[in-house]
Amino acid sequence: MAIIGILVSALAAMKVYEQELSIDRIALARAVDTHANLVQERLSERELLTRVAVGLFRSPSFDMTHALQPLRTSIYAFKTDFVVAAWIARVPRTALAQAQAQLLGAGIPEPVLRNAEGGPAGTLPDPASVIMDVEPQTDATRVFVGRAIDDHPVAGPMLRRALQEDKPVSSDPLPLLRDDGPIGIVLAAPVHGEAGAGVAGFLTISYRLAPLMLANDEMSTFAVALRDPRDATKNLSADPDGRVDAVPLTLDADNPPLLRVVSFGARDWTLIYYAKSNAAARARDLALVVAGIGAALTVILCGLFGYVSYNNVRLSREVQTRIDFERRLTAVIDELNHRVKNILAVIQSIVTRTLRHGADIDIARELLIGRIHAMSHVVTLLSESQWQGVNLRGLLESRAIPHAERIVVNGPDLVVSARAAQSLSLLFFELASHADEGLSLVGKHPHIAAQWSVVGEGAEAMFHFRWEEFNTSAATRRADSEFGIVLLDRVAPEALGGTANRYFTDVSYVYELSAPMVTVVDEYEKGRTERIGAPVR
Repeated sequence: MAIIGILVSALAAMKVYEQELSIDRIALARAVDTHANLVQERLSERELLTRVAVGLFRSPSFDMTHALQPLRTSIYAFKTDFVVAAWIARVPRTALAQAQAQLLGAGIPEPVLRNAEGGPAGTLPDPASVIMDVEPQTDATRVFVGRAIDDHPVAGPMLRRALQEDKPVSSDPLPLLRDDGPIGIVLAAPVHGEAGAGVAGFLTISYRLAPLMLANDEMSTFAVALRDPRDATKNLSADPDGRVDAVPLTLDADNPPLLRVVSFGARDWTLIYYAKSNAAARARDLALVVAGIGAALTVILCGLFGYVSYNNVRLSREVQTRIDFERRLTAVIDELNHRVKNILAVIQSIVTRTLRHGADIDIARELLIGRIHAMSHVVTLLSESQWQGVNLRGLLESRAIPHAERIVVNGPDLVVSARAAQSLSLLFFELASHADEGLSLVGKHPHIAAQWSVVGEGAEAMFHFRWEEFNTSAATRRADSEFGIVLLDRVAPEALGGTANRYFTDVSYVYELSAPMVTVVDEYEKGRTERIGAPVR
């Protein structure tokens, strides 16, 4: 009986050890994945904001010391880890004297061209990469203006790679502003000059490394570090005050770290996650306790066996429930990431097409703000409905499109899918934004009628939408923009699997859209969202 009791106790201890270790590792992996996803989203946001800034930025043809003036009021959108932005001009040898004269006129503390360390410039390459403007302009930053950084051991290779690949590139970690300054990363984006002129310079934005990649909750179950790209045997870790230090790489066979890779500035960065507690030791201690209890209670072997069996079943159910929950949570996060990436791709396309070279900046800014506001409005409506669809009338409210008070809406109540709602929201804004220029044929603003109907039943049902601006003509209505024509004629119809037509009558402008109801409503998309969002039972 004693032998049987010992064997049962050992078996129970092994089972408890495996289950406890499995639960801890699953929880740690989930927390690590969540943190890595947040870091990647933060990095993608910084890179997207840099691309937007480059799209708004125009390479100056004169007075390079004020190149950042158009961005000074908006550059602080680059979040709390932003340190300094700089305009690095590629100055030809023939223009070095002009650049030095501009430094003198701008009141720079050292209005002469210098090398990366601040000493005499010597012989500079042609063209030379010279810092001509910084933001914020403080005593600590203005000393860098006028320095040629082609020979800088970190910034020089970064600029050459950005020039070669023609896209934003990140640097190795380096101290910012001074030798003992905070450790950070510089993101350099090439800025093209006039058409055919090549790269005129670089817009660089520096971020502190600690809040960018190493920010972590004190209550979390892990500590995060970054593998030093300069020395693979060391890690970069941040203390509670945000100071980053290089420490030797440590490995523990009982408590191995988890690795996650994120991308930023056309390169991969490896995050290393160390568990704050040793799951194997804790599971081992718990297993020893169970084994001791089992050995002490061998006299009641049958009762102990029943208890362990019941406890194992309960623990197995809990583990399975947690695994199912983790799988469902992973699916939800993947779905959310997919939708966020789609929205960011749409916004990037809107920004790129709206701010094309040659566009009037005031009109482009107004259209860009309106189009992004339309996307924001439809995302708000989808969030309120848990992405189950949007009432079509809600897309024609004054919060979403201009001049909604002049639109007569007529049509049955209809809930369209998330994908259709995003396309229709941009479509309605584009139509409404071009109905506000000048007066109509009778001296008043055009009267607008928006109506839709559903013809047929089942799989053969068709959705018909008609937009008509009365008392207008091709001479009084503002012509559709290039982005608007692509959206009206191709993007919106293809997204809904239908066709579109726009034309002028004697007294009105008409836009018609026809699409199958199965793509407008998309019950499969709604059912899939409902299944993913359902609670685990």
